[in-house]
Amino acid sequence: MSFNTSKQTGRENKYKAIIFDWDGTLVDSTARIVDAMQMAIVENAMPVLTDHAIQQIIGLGLPEALKVLWPDITAAQSLQMQKSYVANFSHHSNIDVDFFAQAHEIFEQLKQLGYILAVATGKTRRGLDEMLDGMDVRDVFDITRCADETASKPSPIMLQQILNELKITHSQALMVGDTSFDLDMARNINMDSIGMTHGAHDSKILMASGAKALCHDLNDLLDWIKKNG
Repeated sequence: MSFNTSKQTGRENKYKAIIFDWDGTLVDSTARIVDAMQMAIVENAMPVLTDHAIQQIIGLGLPEALKVLWPDITAAQSLQMQKSYVANFSHHSNIDVDFFAQAHEIFEQLKQLGYILAVATGKTRRGLDEMLDGMDVRDVFDITRCADETASKPSPIMLQQILNELKITHSQALMVGDTSFDLDMARNINMDSIGMTHGAHDSKILMASGAKALCHDLNDLLDWIKKNG
């Protein structure tokens, strides 16, 4: 596969690729994730957790997230919880999921400015593919990586794989995420990152993880990229 990294506008960009997290960054899915996990907890008689506690593990791969929530979870419990959570998120939760406002327009503008768009997510490949197809955006992103294909965040392996496939360096890409896991992943490979405050983790956590700036919505992000990227 080859990637067009040429500039279409005569504008010289600092970055060649913008790498997005998915849940809580592009997609307003935090509430549905929490709901699906709470349903799985009840179904499997796991120890009760607050919504806030669940929100803090968004961004990790599912097995890693469960281990953080319940350090003593058994392998059998983890497998059953994964099965329940996936079913609940895909089919049983009644909470709607959609892109944050203006996402499609921003994708188009970033492409017009010459950026490659990529996704690095804690979702499974099956879960991401369901959403890419269901939301009709498979062609928007040049490359995607999921936690079950490589290592969970904050390991930088999925970012390195994206860079290798695009044949660019860490200084030529920008990571955009709403959790410390996203930004720590970027920091672990010396990649610049932007924290989105409309997702799972609060501003103080994002700044502590090395965000170059905080953006409050996708329009804010586009403005920052136009000025700095």
